[in-house]
Formats: sequence, C-alpha cells, structure tokens
Amino acid sequence: MKIPVGVSKRHVHLNTETCIILFGSDKIPIRNKLTQPGQYASTLTVDLEWEGNVIEHVRVVGPIRKYNQIEVSDEECQILGVEPPERQSGDLNGSLPINLIGPCGKVNLSNGLIKAERHIHMTEVTAEEQNLINKEEVEVYHNNEFMFNAIIKITNPAYNELHIDTVEEKYFNLHQNEEVEFKKCGK
Repeated sequence: MKIPVGVSKRHVHLNTETCIILFGSDKIPIRNKLTQPGQYASTLTVDLEWEGNVIEHVRVVGPIRKYNQIEVSDEECQILGVEPPERQSGDLNGSLPINLIGPCGKVNLSNGLIKAERHIHMTEVTAEEQNLINKEEVEVYHNNEFMFNAIIKITNPAYNELHIDTVEEKYFNLHQNEEVEFKKCGK
C-alpha cells in the first residue's frame, strides 16, 4: 500500500496545568491545521533548556493533552546534550527531564523528552484491510528499495501517513507528501 510521508519537526504537547504556567491560559491558538485530524500547529512556542543549553521557538502542537511530551530529533539532542529514548507518542516511560520556558513562566519537567519512533498513522478500517494490528512493525520502501521499518499506529480518525523526523528526511532523502510503500515484515 502506498502512503504519503509526513515530516515532523521538533514540537511540544502540553497539558492544561503546564500551558497555564507557560502562557497564562489553557487556550492554544491555531496557526494551521496538520494532516492528522484534530491536530494543529499553534502560534505559541516555548524554549527548551537543559543544563544551560537552549533551543528557542519550539512549536506547541494542540490540542491540550493529558500529559506533557517534547519530541526532538538527533540534531536537537546534540544541542541540548541529552540522549532521550526513542518512543511512540504517549509512551513516556523512561523519558528524560527537560525545562520549558514560556512568556509567563518556566516549568521543570521530570520527564517527557523523547525522540519519536518512525510510525505510520492508520485507521482501524485500513489496518483491517491490510491485515495489520496496532504497534506491528512493517517494512517501508521507496522506489522499490527497502528504507527502514516503522510501527503501525492505529487511531480513529486518522490520515494514513508515515511520520519521520527532519534528520530522517535528510538521511533517507524523503520529503513531505512524497509517496512510500509499506509491506508486512518478511513478505
């Protein structure tokens, strides 16, 4: 099955309490909608800080979540001097601490910093049609050449799309909306 590529840049997801501390409000204004239904890039940004190392203007992605999650690439890890675990979104077990700085305050998080694993967003209907289950690993091909494995992430609603980060975009020479194909492992 062919699907488009979505390139995910560094970003943060915030819970209500953290949003209020950083911005004085729990409202996350929309800058533009993202391909995943209900998700959007906000006009808000925060600075990430760890042991004196700072990355400025990291985009907040809405809507409000039940947890704080900060997703960075290998390049940002080098800037911050950290090595967070690769995780699926929402899996913060063993994630690293990070400090967030907003216009109204600072929050010292005890966890939440991750590198997001490559994953394919998919609806339940598409997963059933492809005989796949949530968290199953598949092989990704571009122009009939094997590129890497990715994890299936079933959500409803969803836009069927492969998510990679900016470092992977450069390394594999894959770009936003370019088509790739995935197959069950070993098929």
